[in-house]
Amino acid sequence: MLNKKDIIYDYFNLLDEVYKYFDFKENWVVYPLEDYRGYYWFIDKDNADYGEAVIYSKSHDIFNSDYYISEIYHQRFYDKYIYRGKEYTLIIIDTHTDGNKFFAIFENSKERGCDNEELF
Repeated sequence: MLNKKDIIYDYFNLLDEVYKYFDFKENWVVYPLEDYRGYYWFIDKDNADYGEAVIYSKSHDIFNSDYYISEIYHQRFYDKYIYRGKEYTLIIIDTHTDGNKFFAIFENSKERGCDNEELF
């Protein structure tokens, strides 16, 4: 059985490592991390509903399947809202459902371009 103190210590150390990977510095508001690495995604910089949004789906054929749209949340305590690492990208999102805001982590290899024909 693991020592609970060690689990908590490990959790915060690992969270610090995740933040270092994205060169993210905590500020006044800190949201939970959510694993969106299983989704294909792209950034819509001119979304009709949200202005700037991330659109994501479990299918690589995003618009011909069930997909989701979340606003890229512009939290006043952070200078940027998209943090790109070599393999992963962290985006602050607002799902507009039940007040949920997250640090969503997407896999860069699943990013799609809006001009990409496979999306349509």
